[in-house]
Amino acid sequence: MSIHRRNNIRVTGRPAGRTVVLVHGFGCDQNMWRLVEPALAQDFRVVLFDYVGAGRSDLSAWQEERYSSLDGYARDVVEVCEELDLRDAVVVGHSVSAMTCVLALRAAPDRIGSLVMVCPSPCYIDEDGYRGGFSAEDIDELLESLESNYLGWSAAMAPVIMGNPDRPELGEELTNSFCATDPDIARVFARTTFLSDSRKDLAHVTVPTLILECEQDVIAPPEVGAYVHAAIPGSELVTLPATGHCPQLSAPQATAAAIRSFASALGR
Repeated sequence: MSIHRRNNIRVTGRPAGRTVVLVHGFGCDQNMWRLVEPALAQDFRVVLFDYVGAGRSDLSAWQEERYSSLDGYARDVVEVCEELDLRDAVVVGHSVSAMTCVLALRAAPDRIGSLVMVCPSPCYIDEDGYRGGFSAEDIDELLESLESNYLGWSAAMAPVIMGNPDRPELGEELTNSFCATDPDIARVFARTTFLSDSRKDLAHVTVPTLILECEQDVIAPPEVGAYVHAAIPGSELVTLPATGHCPQLSAPQATAAAIRSFASALGR
C-alpha cells in the first residue's frame, strides 16, 4: 500500500525550502494545523499527514497490535519521512506526538534534524518528584469513562482540554474531531497515550529542540515543560501567550512565529 495514500500525505509550501513535518496528536488529524501551515509555507516545505486511524488515512491499515504502543505511531512518522526521502527535517509533534517524534528520531536520526515539541508530556501520571498532571486514579477514571461512552467523554473533555471557555467554538471543533474518530481506534490510542512513560527517552535527544508550552494547560502543566527542558540538554523552552492544550488553534500566529523563528535559525 502506498504510504501517501495510507497516511493521506499532503505537501505544501516552498519545494526548495527546509522541510517541516507537522504531526497531530490524539483524537485529531492534520486539519488541526490549518491555521499554522500557511505561515510556515511562506518559508518552508511543509508536510502534513494523518496517523493511520485518523482523519482521511486508510482505516483498513490500522492494526491494534501496532498502535497499542507509541512505537507504532513513531513508525508512521518514520515511514512518511522515508516515503518522501526527507533529510534533516524539522519535525513538529503536538501533545503525545512530541514523544512519538522523539522515538522516531531514535529510529531514523538521518531523517530528522531537529524537533519542536508542542505541549509535550512524557508521562501523564504523578510520581514522587515528578508532576505529570494526573494521579493514577484520575487516569483510570478517564479511561473508564472514555471506554464506556466515548462520545459523551468527548463532549465533556474536549472543551476542558482546549480551554478558552470564552471561545466555545474552539472546544466544539475539538469535540467534533474527537467524535469523528472511530471509538475503537480512539480507545486504543487513548490507553496508549495516557499510560505511556517516555521520560527515559528524552536523554537520547541530542538535536536542536524547541519546547512550546502554554501559560495554562490542564493536560501539560508548567512543571512538565520544565522537566522536558531540563531533560534535553541545550533545548529551548518558550511559553506561548496562550491557554489550553492546542495553541495551534487558540494562538496560531504565536505558534507559527515560534516555529518559524526556530527553524529559520537552523540555517541550511
